[in-house]
Amino acid sequence: MWLRNCWYVIAWDHEIPSQDEERLFTRKVLNEPIMVYRRQDGEMVAMADKCCHRHAPLSVGRREGDAIRCGYHGMLFDPTGRCIEIPGVERVPAQACVKTYPLQVKNKWVFVWMGEPERADPQMLPDNFSCDHPDWVNLPGYMHYDTPYLLIADNLLDFSHLSYVHAKTLGGSPAIAQARPQVERIASNGQRGVKVSRFIDNVPAPPFYQRFRPFDSPLNRWFVYDFLFPSTLLMSSGGRPVGDSPDDDRRAVRLHSCQTLTPETETSTHYFFQQSHP
Repeated sequence: MWLRNCWYVIAWDHEIPSQDEERLFTRKVLNEPIMVYRRQDGEMVAMADKCCHRHAPLSVGRREGDAIRCGYHGMLFDPTGRCIEIPGVERVPAQACVKTYPLQVKNKWVFVWMGEPERADPQMLPDNFSCDHPDWVNLPGYMHYDTPYLLIADNLLDFSHLSYVHAKTLGGSPAIAQARPQVERIASNGQRGVKVSRFIDNVPAPPFYQRFRPFDSPLNRWFVYDFLFPSTLLMSSGGRPVGDSPDDDRRAVRLHSCQTLTPETETSTHYFFQQSHP
């Protein structure tokens, strides 16, 4: 069972072919195959990847202007999903249509709304600002997992394992596992979730931080993340030398991470992630 009246990421925007390309993008979300394509004006359309006639995948058909031609019997669908032409049929039945999904693009993430269309609310989109910010260096990533999304969410929320699994990279200190997190509820501006904060003072710089600059003295570190329903994690983390003011970032390492999980099926997951630094 999944939450449906919410936004799920279906793709990075660079994954969706341009309006000049012939290929059509398709990906399964909550067990529903969905095709995403760009209209001639560049705007994206999310449409069920299943013809209403014989359920052939529309993604193996072709685009004709802003419309999609089924590759099986040639039915033509406009961007709203309405069939506007059936070869050999003079009058197109009103019920000849395919499902479309509300779609939003925000900071390079392409979101689809899987629930009741009239309840689609752009205010519920997460603030993934660092995915597309001129002051932050970022690199987008995607992985496909053959495992339920809740197991991956469990891992993302479990920061105590950093001390041991990631000891030679992001971890570096047992103090991370020993720190007691502060937990707050998020329930405003359309967002629902929890904010979890961990502050670890006077610990050695982890090996990963040494790539930014050499540290020969302890750091005060922080991990502050929002876990937003159904499955998005936005995290600010970093460290600065002990004694430096919290407002002084000259010697600090600052990171921002955006991660989100989209169930493909009951046993498989799309994982979109990115870590940025200024």
